Amino acid sequence: MASQKIRKSPGAEPGFFYGYIVVAAALCIMAAAWGTYLSFGVFLKPLLAEFGWTRAMCSGALSLSAIVHGLLGIVMGRLTDRLGPRIVMTVCGFFLGLGYLLMSQIGTVWQLYLFYGVIGMGMGGSIIPLVSTIARWFAKRRSMMTGIVLTGIGIGTLIGPPVANWLISTYDWRTSYATLGSIVLVLVVLAAQLLRRDPTQMGQVPYGETEEGEQGLKLGIEGFSLKEAVYTRQFWLFLAMSFCFTLCTFTVMVHIAPHATDLGISAATAVNILATVGGMMIVGRVVLGGVADRIGNRQVFIVSFCLMAAALLWLVPATETWMLYLFAVVYGFASAGPGASASPLVAGLFGLSSHGLILGVTGLGNTTGGAIGPFLAGYIFDVTGSYQVAFLVCAAIAVLGLILTVVLRPITGKSGQKLEITKSSLQAPQ
Repeated sequence: MASQKIRKSPGAEPGFFYGYIVVAAALCIMAAAWGTYLSFGVFLKPLLAEFGWTRAMCSGALSLSAIVHGLLGIVMGRLTDRLGPRIVMTVCGFFLGLGYLLMSQIGTVWQLYLFYGVIGMGMGGSIIPLVSTIARWFAKRRSMMTGIVLTGIGIGTLIGPPVANWLISTYDWRTSYATLGSIVLVLVVLAAQLLRRDPTQMGQVPYGETEEGEQGLKLGIEGFSLKEAVYTRQFWLFLAMSFCFTLCTFTVMVHIAPHATDLGISAATAVNILATVGGMMIVGRVVLGGVADRIGNRQVFIVSFCLMAAALLWLVPATETWMLYLFAVVYGFASAGPGASASPLVAGLFGLSSHGLILGVTGLGNTTGGAIGPFLAGYIFDVTGSYQVAFLVCAAIAVLGLILTVVLRPITGKSGQKLEITKSSLQAPQ
């Protein structure tokens, strides 16, 4: 009888599908976590003014947090596979809020690095546990739902930096860090209590799964282990694609506001340019997430890398406010695509049995890119007095990401072992 209950497909009988609650909770967590994390660029110049540190030195703290974030993402992905996202995100929310509260008390550079390391611990749960959980709840519309959850990054970027800028101008940067830390601690911990690992905990099956559960059985029980995935060429291609994407994205999110003020644009307008990137991420997550369900996740990566490269080349000579806003619109929309398609693409390539762990390990590409990009851009600015070379490097990296995506092909040859993945697996289940 219990077996029959958990195989009721959403839509087959009246009743509310709890997966939508999971999506809403994950969206709130994303917005709170990334809205504060991507406000780093707003705090950059106040920290430089008070302590006299270089841009590379300050950006290095964010690079360290990205390393910690990525390494712990592997652990959090594995713990999510075993314990579920509720416990994982509660712990991560505590460390995330604690890190910002501690940042309000810094006085030396080692404290900056230590406390952003704590923030990195909290950010370790900001993506992998959430998108891996969504992959388990949705067989159909997986890319769209993942995109909706990841709009939280755009919503956070749209709200977080302007709020941080207002707090800094009204009070000071220390009060701003304390306020943001308190908010993120409460929101993340509370929202985490609504998360559930998979539909069986609520007596349901993934959205869009057949009544017999054939699709969920194929992608959930069958699939690649981490050891098997590591021996495929696709694993390393995807990791390298993640590196290219995150290096470009983190560089822009950290340095676009300081770059705008260097051009003589007001701090308020510079923050609005950054917020525009976030706003277009919201649009891009929903639009490109839906498009990925129709044309495939790899194709969305290709389109996104093309637009990212073009936008970065446009940014190099851009000096007028309208030019920076145009960059923000195109780049924000483009950078939403890989984020929405990454988790479904991993699910299509390797299955769901070790999805959280594999996604976490491939996230080392994100970690490395997120660590190198902001620091490298800060160093280039310290040496040359300009971001132009840094933006050209990012454009070249985006082109490299495009090439890697084009050569990515489906995995075949596992029929009779665990899972044979064909070309259709490069897009989410329909």
